[in-house]
Amino acid sequence: MSLDHTHDPSLQSWVESANDPAADFPIQNLPFGVFKRRGPDASPRIGVAIGEEILDVAACADAGLIDERFVDAVEACRAPKLNELMALGRAVARDLRGALSRLLRADSVESGRARSDATRILVRAGEAELLMPATIGDYTDFYASIHHATNVGSMFRPDNPLLPNYKWVPIGYHGRASSIVVSGTPIRRPWGQMRDGNEGAPKFAPSHRLDYELEVGAFIAAGNALGAPVSIARADEHVFGLCLVNDWSARDIQAWEYQPLGPFLAKNFGTSISPWVITLDALEPFRVAAEPRPSGDPEPLPYLSSGDATPGAFDISLEVLLTTSKMRETGVPAWRVSAGSFTDMYWTIAQLVAHHASNGCNLQPGDLLASGTVSGATKASRGCLLERTSRGAEPLELPSGETRAFLQDGDEVAMRGICERSGFRRIGFGECVGRVLSALDR
Repeated sequence: MSLDHTHDPSLQSWVESANDPAADFPIQNLPFGVFKRRGPDASPRIGVAIGEEILDVAACADAGLIDERFVDAVEACRAPKLNELMALGRAVARDLRGALSRLLRADSVESGRARSDATRILVRAGEAELLMPATIGDYTDFYASIHHATNVGSMFRPDNPLLPNYKWVPIGYHGRASSIVVSGTPIRRPWGQMRDGNEGAPKFAPSHRLDYELEVGAFIAAGNALGAPVSIARADEHVFGLCLVNDWSARDIQAWEYQPLGPFLAKNFGTSISPWVITLDALEPFRVAAEPRPSGDPEPLPYLSSGDATPGAFDISLEVLLTTSKMRETGVPAWRVSAGSFTDMYWTIAQLVAHHASNGCNLQPGDLLASGTVSGATKASRGCLLERTSRGAEPLELPSGETRAFLQDGDEVAMRGICERSGFRRIGFGECVGRVLSALDR
């Protein structure tokens, strides 16, 4: 692991809310995002989450609080999106994160001036609007959980749930970047073509099997030139950070359209992401070895195996919570549908990046690569309703007395992620939230 002063668990910030042990955004985290102050004339700004506040990076520079050594990073942070900072590469962002950590430390030389400028450089998170962190030029969704692939495969191919290529090659498809939205944006139930049963003509109607998918997304930092692959050993240097992803899915549309070319309209009507990008540098203390492959499984081909001892997985605990309209009206708290771990994935983020670029595909700053549904070996760790309810055959019983096989109008899905490890400060991802709106009339 590459650890430095920013990971010191004893660090305290002069921003008091960041010192709460339950805070998602302590000084050891410092994720990047884009926000806008409330008001008609406000413009997008790049900020860093610290406790219940947002540090305005450009405002810090204007106040003379950031050393001139970081001029390139600061200028990139005057842009309305993170793409320019991402393009400078992880090393530049790492140095800026270190400078901001010193600025926010309670015991640093720099903290005195920062405190005096607090009203200028800090914005209450509750008084800001969080925006899309980057302009996403391309979006790729993978299928990196063998548990998810096996569970879903068994529903459609009971005798052959896992196709023979799965253990050799990371499976993915190109999604729709234009319909990716930031947490809090409502999701409209889609119309689509579907067929009930195996006979008869299909119909065009609103989806009645709307689902969520719990995923982790990776934002690309510096990209690679067209025709130039990214080695597995260098793959992490091309990742700026991670976020939470909800890949909303219309299962009835998907079942009819996915053969022979895979997902299309069942997926591209909406994908939600969390607003804060947790840098890979903040996640360094939570690197772990990838899950050992079962006996008899093939070892990854050389281009997907680094050949060194660098832990390639991240220990992120994930959960999905559901609230219905009735639950909100009657004061019933959100109910946890599932809880899993990102360590259960068959393929790592580095392997996904290396494979994506292995044919010379040119990844670009701000591109988003999603992991695919994060599911574990237990029923409670399955990351979508298709799995949790066995394709709707085993509806969930909610504390409100309602049942759910798939999502209904008014349902709100919230995803959360945290990292915890003895000897280090707990950090979080915040939330990825979306509420289902009814289909438009036709």
